[in-house]
Amino acid sequence: MKTLKLALALLLLAFTSSCTSTSNTSAEIQRPQKAANVAKTTIKIDGSSTVYPITQAIAKEYQADSNNQVQVTVGISGTTGGFEKFCAGVTDISNASRPILKSEMEVCKKNGVGYMEFPIAFDALTIAVNPQNTWAKDITVAELKRIWEPGAEGKITRWNQIQASYPDRPLNLYGAGQKSGTFDYFTEATVGQVRANRNDYTASEDDEVLVDGISKDPNALGYFGYSYYEKHQDKLKALAVDNGKGPVLPSRQTVEKVQYQPLSRPLFIYVNTRSTQNNSAAYQFVKLYIENAPKVVSTVGYVPLPEEVKHLNYVHFYKGKAGTVFDGQTQLNLTIGELLRKEAKF
Repeated sequence: MKTLKLALALLLLAFTSSCTSTSNTSAEIQRPQKAANVAKTTIKIDGSSTVYPITQAIAKEYQADSNNQVQVTVGISGTTGGFEKFCAGVTDISNASRPILKSEMEVCKKNGVGYMEFPIAFDALTIAVNPQNTWAKDITVAELKRIWEPGAEGKITRWNQIQASYPDRPLNLYGAGQKSGTFDYFTEATVGQVRANRNDYTASEDDEVLVDGISKDPNALGYFGYSYYEKHQDKLKALAVDNGKGPVLPSRQTVEKVQYQPLSRPLFIYVNTRSTQNNSAAYQFVKLYIENAPKVVSTVGYVPLPEEVKHLNYVHFYKGKAGTVFDGQTQLNLTIGELLRKEAKF
């Protein structure tokens, strides 16, 4: 751990020494010279339902200030749906539960949409059942694959097909819709291939819809972001996930200790560079977002990132650092420390 901290400190020092007029505090970060002193009437945000609670909370803080007269709209169309709008230039900010893909990068480039990538939290993708389910307490990654892989469609339909000791009851599945970044991450982490998934399940890009379905169905099994489990834990039961090292329940502690794998993942916002250059309100909103994200993340059930990440986000924001550190690919089993190293090298 000491070696990691020293390495991160050296990376941070090397990076920030090349950046002039930057600081650890948002108050000392100045507006880029290209930023126009003009505010549009609306800041448009869309994308991941997993990131939605964070962005919505920050939007409320922003609009609670009487000096901020600009309306902030936050939609839910899933990470993929959000990037479709973002790369078409329709939105200013895109909520994302996975990194931007190469195909999306190409669309953004074609349409002249530059973007800044800001990691804002870590999530523990949660496997949930109805509280009336008294037989299942944990589930293996191999069992998740057997349940969700394309070949399971119409075949794995009973609980006793997961384990013989389980009751002979219908297995009703609830999961992310195909425009959700959660769908992309979950399929790769469990089935082993992005977007390889059975189709006979209740799908939605809105996690509240999944929560509602599972809470009313004693035979349900589904998945969504940890924030939605924490918010509704009185009507849900989380299953511990066993990746071969024993069952582990999702929590802030198990994410930080790199125990909840492979379903821990970073969350992001992507910001249109032109929006912050041409719209003073968008600029101020993103600055507020970077400053307040760690506090808000904790209140809505996600894992806050280290202070170093907030500082690096400020540096990248001030410098207008466009692009991504992920090369258009989702990375499984990423730890908070590894994310920090990527950002420090960006």
